[in-house]
Amino acid sequence: MTSNSYERTIRTTASKDEVYAALTTGIAHWWTSDAGVFEEPGDIAKFGFNGKRGYWTFKATTLDKDRVELECVEALHIHEGQPKEIETEWLGTRAIWTMSDRANGTEIHFVHDGLTPDLLCFDICEAGWDMFFVDSLQAYLDTGTGKPHA
Repeated sequence: MTSNSYERTIRTTASKDEVYAALTTGIAHWWTSDAGVFEEPGDIAKFGFNGKRGYWTFKATTLDKDRVELECVEALHIHEGQPKEIETEWLGTRAIWTMSDRANGTEIHFVHDGLTPDLLCFDICEAGWDMFFVDSLQAYLDTGTGKPHA
C-alpha cells in the first residue's frame, strides 16, 4: 500500500452481510445514483458524476465478506479550474474496504490506496470520501437512507 493514502474507519450497527451488500450491489444508495454493481471478482462497473461528464470505472479484484477491493481502470475527473492532469489521477488506484465483526455491528476500514496528498485532486477527493464514506455510507447502514450524489 502507498503510504499517506486516504484512509478512514467507521463503525456501524449493520452486519457484515449488510456492509458487503452496500459495497457491492448497493453503491447507488450511498455514493452516486449513477452506479454500477459488483457481483463477482472481475466485474467492471462505472460510477458517474457531474451529468456523466465525470466518471470512474472500477474492476472488482476481491469480493468477500471481509474485504472488497476495486481497482480504478478508467478515470475522467473533470473539475473546473484544475489542470488537465487531474482527470486521470485515480487510474490504477485501489479502493479497499476491510470489515471486522465488532460488538453490536461491524467496523469498516477504508483505504483509497494511491490517493495521496501529492495529487492535484487530493483535497477535493478527501472531502468527497469524507462525505460519501464517513457520512453517507454510515447513514445508509445505520438508518437505511444514504446521501448519494444524484
